[in-house]
Amino acid sequence: MREKIYLGLVHYPVYNKRSEVVCTSVTNFDIHDISRTCKTYDVKGYHIIVPLDAQKELTNRILGYWQDGFGANHNKDREEAFSSTCVSESIEKTIELIEKEEGKKPLIITTSARIYPNSISYRDLSQKIMDDDNVYLLLFGTGWGLTEEVMNSSKYILEPIRGNTKYNHLSVRSAVSIILDRLLGEN
Repeated sequence: MREKIYLGLVHYPVYNKRSEVVCTSVTNFDIHDISRTCKTYDVKGYHIIVPLDAQKELTNRILGYWQDGFGANHNKDREEAFSSTCVSESIEKTIELIEKEEGKKPLIITTSARIYPNSISYRDLSQKIMDDDNVYLLLFGTGWGLTEEVMNSSKYILEPIRGNTKYNHLSVRSAVSIILDRLLGEN
């Protein structure tokens, strides 16, 4: 059921265009748009995963404005969208927080623009989510994608989103929207 779905937007460890492991910057658009998408699809928690203190502080300040500050009183819809959004310093910490809340470790599902041996279709994963009692953590990479280490730690990797062109480089917030709709829309 969808009440066992968590989402992580990973800023580290990810690749840059030279295949170096880096930490990417948190963007205001991703904070807002992915929070709204997660609330629309009733995702239990949206974790912005970033280890840098300056990035965590800035992101928490933005969240605080909409969760507790002037923005919360000014725009109740935005306050509601941010109610399940938080900052986490690592994928491991995110897993620990979810395990503490749910009483079991989540199954890690990653996303990629490539096919892997453990790739799974949206239909098959959607069916699993609806039929079993597992907790799921969907990880989305920023930059040029999640590192191989992260990919290798996942139970399943969702099949790529494909347009009918050779170009395949969606913004992460667009990918989140498409994937959540394919997995949870109308269910």
